[in-house]
Formats: sequence, C-alpha cells, structure tokens
Amino acid sequence: MEQFQQETQDRLAIRELVDQYAYCADTRDAQGQMALFTEDTHFVVYMDSKSDTPSQVMNNRADLFPVFDNLNTYNSTMHFNGQSTVQLAGDKATGITYCFAHHLTIDESGQHLMIATIRYKDVFVKQEGKWLFAERKLLVDWIETR
Repeated sequence: MEQFQQETQDRLAIRELVDQYAYCADTRDAQGQMALFTEDTHFVVYMDSKSDTPSQVMNNRADLFPVFDNLNTYNSTMHFNGQSTVQLAGDKATGITYCFAHHLTIDESGQHLMIATIRYKDVFVKQEGKWLFAERKLLVDWIETR
C-alpha cells in the first residue's frame, strides 16, 4: 500500500511539473520555467518531428532563457496539455505528453493564430524530493496558421 501511495504521489507531482511548464510559458515566467529543469538538463527542439536533425539543442538550464523568453514575441499564448504517459523507475521516470500550443499575434492587419501540435518526450528525475525535467524533447508534428 505504501508503494502504491508513493507511486501515486510521484505521478501527480510529474503531472504538476508538466502543467507548471505550460503555465509558466503562458504567464511569461521564463525564470520559473527554467527552475523546472536540472542544472545539466538536455533540451532539444525538433520543428519537424520527422527529422533526425534538431532545430535547437541546449545542454544546461541557463541556456533555456532565450527559448522561453522568445514567447514574449506573441501577444498571448495558451498551451493545452492533453494525454500523457509516465513510466516510473524509482527516482527516474520517462514520459510523453501531447500539447496544443496556441500563439496569438496582433498587428495592423488583424489577429493571427499559430497552433502547434507538440509531443514532449521527457526524462524526469527526483532531486531532493522534487521532480524536475532532466531532458525534454519538443517535437512539432504540424503547425496550423489562421
């Protein structure tokens, strides 16, 4: 029973971590978003999920700031997390989360909406009782503009 309770707590903490990432993105809290990652994190962006070549690679937490700060180029964003899977292995875990990321810009010609369909492939670690991203691969499956 104790193991089941711990696993349930870990799964909830990981889901909260994933959702906090989206919340920080939408509130433009780049520092808060960065704090969700290990110091030696591996963050990889694939603007084309079918490509073997990443668009961006960062290998530490400090390098994440420009990526997260770039969201300030939009008037508004909304990241909506969908289904996710997590495989726990003690203080480590892996998972996949699906996300619709809405990006709104407004200019003299009107409103423009870009919606990215994203899959995050994650590696999580529990450090000092707190779950963090050790690796996050952001894979864009397609982008729709309106």
